[in-house]
Amino acid sequence: MQKIVVVALPGVLPSDLGIACDVFRYVRLANGDPAYSVDVCGETRQVEAGPFVVNVRSRLNALSDADIIVVPGTEDIARAPSPAVVRALRLAHERGALLASICTGAFALAGAALLDHRRATTHWAAAGELARRFPLVTVDVDALFVDEGNIVTSAGSSAGLDMCLHLIGRQHGQAVAAHAARMAVAPLRREGGQAPFIRQPEPVPGSTLAPLIDWMLAHLDQPLDVVTLAARACMTPRTFARRFKDQTGTTPIQWLLTHRVRRAQELLETTASSIDRVASAAGFDSPVTFRSRFQRTVGLTPSAYRRRFSDPAPDGRPARA
Repeated sequence: MQKIVVVALPGVLPSDLGIACDVFRYVRLANGDPAYSVDVCGETRQVEAGPFVVNVRSRLNALSDADIIVVPGTEDIARAPSPAVVRALRLAHERGALLASICTGAFALAGAALLDHRRATTHWAAAGELARRFPLVTVDVDALFVDEGNIVTSAGSSAGLDMCLHLIGRQHGQAVAAHAARMAVAPLRREGGQAPFIRQPEPVPGSTLAPLIDWMLAHLDQPLDVVTLAARACMTPRTFARRFKDQTGTTPIQWLLTHRVRRAQELLETTASSIDRVASAAGFDSPVTFRSRFQRTVGLTPSAYRRRFSDPAPDGRPARA
């Protein structure tokens, strides 16, 4: 039986903590024996966890003989791990323990310099900050999880479940992992990455192009090009393109493509319109172009996206499209 220790840092995210504990705790080998023992440790006996406080059984010395160490995310990513946590994580890594993080738990591993010159991921909303603060880390914003051998990182809470199932399969085979997935009522593998969940920021309100951008959003289904938009803004195409990029951070065409895909996502989630109709309503000139652009941007086909994200029926089954 392998020993898993989950590190509850101050401000630990309860969902991340629960996933790390429950998924491994119920894993059974072919003979019925438990595959893992699970412990939770912290620097103090009581650890703040959002709306409540967690009483942990163990302190950081529990990491000294752990086979796998899981670091769940925390609310405050600006809070660096303490010297004691850094020391314990580094010692565990040096003796060969497998270290894994869920969501913003990657910041603790990066703070201990364990992600230097490695690929890693975290929740998409925090990926930019991880890359900025730790330039030696190659941040993969789209991955659900990244396996670097003895260090594995994952994105948000549900991706932590994906990572845990991956680790179970890696260590005990797919049959054991499949049973764990059934117990968690979760797919053993998910298609795609974080891209379907990422929403791009809106243009800055109050910019000189704000009225035009509002108009563009209302007319995404119409043929729009730089010349037409520049004329509506009373600018030359070159001036308009430069001003637009200054105020939005992207080109007019790329902005249109991004927001047309976003509009298509909304329609796929909330309507039963055919894929061809969604393509037309989102402003794509052909269903073929739409399918290609959508899959390249989101990482899923339109049909797969609808199956995953359309409003469910009251009994939890996907709504019919």
